Amino acid sequence: MSQHTDEGARGDAAQESAGAEKKAAVDADVQTLHSLGYAQELLRRMGSFSNFAISFSIICIIAGGLTSFQMGLSSVGGAAIGIGWPLGCVISLCVALTMGQVASAFPTAGGLYHWSSILGGKGWGWATAWFNLLGLVTVLAAINVGVYLFAMNALGPLVGVRIAEMPPEQAMLVQIVGVSLITISHAVFNHLGIRVTTLLTDFSGYLILVVSVALTVSMLVFAPERDPSRLFSFTNYSGAPGGGVWPATGSMGLAFLLGLLLPAYTITGFDASAHTSEETINASENVPRGIVRAVLVSGVFGWIMLSSIVLAIPDMDAAAAKGGDAFFWIVEHVLPRPLAIALYVGIAIAQYLCGLATVTSTSRMTFAFARDGGLPFSRHLKQVSPTFRTPVTAIWACSILAILFTVYTPVYSTITAVCVIFLYISYVMPTLVGIHAHGRTWTRMGPWTIGALYKPIAVVSVLGCLLLMFVSVQPPNEKALVITGAVLAVLAVVWFAFERRRFQGPPQGLTSQERVAAINAAEAAVGQRPAESSTADKVA
Repeated sequence: MSQHTDEGARGDAAQESAGAEKKAAVDADVQTLHSLGYAQELLRRMGSFSNFAISFSIICIIAGGLTSFQMGLSSVGGAAIGIGWPLGCVISLCVALTMGQVASAFPTAGGLYHWSSILGGKGWGWATAWFNLLGLVTVLAAINVGVYLFAMNALGPLVGVRIAEMPPEQAMLVQIVGVSLITISHAVFNHLGIRVTTLLTDFSGYLILVVSVALTVSMLVFAPERDPSRLFSFTNYSGAPGGGVWPATGSMGLAFLLGLLLPAYTITGFDASAHTSEETINASENVPRGIVRAVLVSGVFGWIMLSSIVLAIPDMDAAAAKGGDAFFWIVEHVLPRPLAIALYVGIAIAQYLCGLATVTSTSRMTFAFARDGGLPFSRHLKQVSPTFRTPVTAIWACSILAILFTVYTPVYSTITAVCVIFLYISYVMPTLVGIHAHGRTWTRMGPWTIGALYKPIAVVSVLGCLLLMFVSVQPPNEKALVITGAVLAVLAVVWFAFERRRFQGPPQGLTSQERVAAINAAEAAVGQRPAESSTADKVA
C-alpha cells in the first residue's frame, strides 16, 4: 500500500514539476513579447512538435510534391527528381537556416515583417509584409485548387464524377464552388481556436509521414523494374513530349531550371512556424527548430518518395506525355486498384490539412501586420476573439481573398508561379538587410544560432531565391511576371504617396507608459493573465 502511495506521490510531483517548467517557459515568452512592444493576445500552447507540424503540414510533400510532379518529370525526366529536387531543397534549407537565426532573436507573429522592420527600417518591413501576405494568400489558393483537382481526378470517378468530360464553363463553375467549400471549412476550423487547429495539424504531420512511406514502399514493391540510373538521366520533355507542361525548348539547361519549380513550390510555407511564434512555448528555441526541421524532413522524405515514383514508371516517355495526369497514370499502371484508392484517400486528407495550416499562417501574418496599422481595416483585422483567442476577422478575410484569387487566375501553374515569387521575395528581404545589420545594428542573437555561418549561408539564400524567381516567370508563366510587376508598381506608389508618412511600423519596445497601458488593456480584453506583476509595474 505504501509503495503505491509513494509511486502516486512521485507521479504527482513529476506532474507538478512539469507544469511549473511549462509555466516558467510561458512566462518568459510573454516577457520577451512585452519587451518587443506587444501584448500576449493569442493563446500560447503549442509545443515543439506542433510548431514543426504546422510548417511540415504546409510544405506537405504529398500535396505539392504530387500535384506538381509533372513540373519536374516533364522538364528533364528523372534527373529533375534525382538531381533537381535536392538542389532546390538545399536552397530552401539555406533560407530556413537564416530565417531561424532571426526568428530566435525576434519571436513574434508576422515574423518576416517584424524582422525586416527591425533590421532594415519600417519601409522595408512594410514591403516585406505585403509580399509575404500576398504570397500566403496565393499559396492558399494554389493549395486548395490542388486539393480540389486531386480529389476530383483521383476519387471523383468512384462516384461517377469526371471533370475532364464536363464542358469548360461547367468545370470552372464546379471548381470555384469546390474550392470555396474547402476554404470555408478551413476558416471554420481556424475560427474555433488553436487547440482544434493544433490537433489537426499534429495529426497531419504523422499522416504525411505514414502516407509518404506507404506510397514509397508500394511503388518499390510493385514496380515492374527498378533502374536507379533514371534519377540521373536527362531527357528533354519540353513541349509535346511532356504533355505541353512546358513550352518546347532546345536548351537542356533551361528545361532543368524549369523543373526546379517542383521543389520550389513544394518546399514553401515554412515561415508558418514563425507566424505562430506567439502561440508557441519556448518560442526562441522551438520556432527556429521547427522551421529547419520541417524543411529538412520534407526534403529527405520527399526525395525518397518522388524517386520511388520515378523508379516505378513503366514507360518514361508515356508517363511524361501525360503531363498533368502523369502521377495518376503511373499509379494506375503500377499499383492494385484497392491500394491506390486507399493511398488517394490518405493523400487527399493530408492535402486538405495542408490548406488548413496555411489559413492559420496567413491569418497570423494578417493579424500581426494589422495590429501595427499596416492594412486597410486594420482596426477590425487585428481583433482577437476572447472566446477562441484567434484573429477571427483576419481568418475569414484571408480565406475570402484566396477564393477570389482562384476566380481571377484559374490556371494552376500560374497560381503556383505567383505564390513562389511573392513568398521568396518576402523570404529574401529580411535576409538581405540581415546580412548588412549582422554584427552592426543587430548584435544580440537568440539562443538558437548558426554563428559565423550566418552571412555565407545568407548570401547563398539570396542568390538561390533570385534564381527561383527568374525561373518562375519563364513561359508559360509570363502572366506571373505581369502580376509581379504590377504589384511592385502599386506598392511603390502607395508607399511613397501615402504610407511613408502614415505608417509607423512596429513599436520600439516598451517606450512609453501609453504603450504599457495598451498592452495591459489588450491582454485584459482577451482574458490573458500577466505572469507575475503587470507590465506597467515591471517598467516602473
